[in-house]
Amino acid sequence: MIRLEKVNGKNVWDLLKLQVSEEQKSFVASNDVSIIEAYTAITGNGYAFPFGIYDGDTPVGFLMIGFDADDYWDDAPEIAKGNYNLWRLMIDKAYQENGYGKEAVKLALEFIRTYPCGEAEYCWLSYEPENTVASKLYSSFGFKENGEKDGEELIVVLKL
Repeated sequence: MIRLEKVNGKNVWDLLKLQVSEEQKSFVASNDVSIIEAYTAITGNGYAFPFGIYDGDTPVGFLMIGFDADDYWDDAPEIAKGNYNLWRLMIDKAYQENGYGKEAVKLALEFIRTYPCGEAEYCWLSYEPENTVASKLYSSFGFKENGEKDGEELIVVLKL
């Protein structure tokens, strides 16, 4: 059974070992960078919820949810203001193509819909235009392009 577990002092080292394949590294930041970004968002008056993705007791991936924009995010896209985002999603190379990504997005949306930071209209995320696997996954949940970009990444949104 797939579940999310908050990153903590007991599981962080196992989560730091998870990696995507070499050809996917340009699509997603490493987990150490993600955890550092979570810390800096929180210390900048922002919100970040980093989670390990587990199948039973086995860590198979990492995801992170954010809300709004922190004090230091100078070029935040307009959709970020007052909305949740699926900030990061990765499944370790050894566990890909087993449905973990789809289940993780489902669990992330369930968590977001508890509105831990307050009500919001949208969940958004961004991905590299050439990441066709991400495009297919997110569109299967109803995410649609809104015309904005985050750097070079396409932004897609889902009405909550």
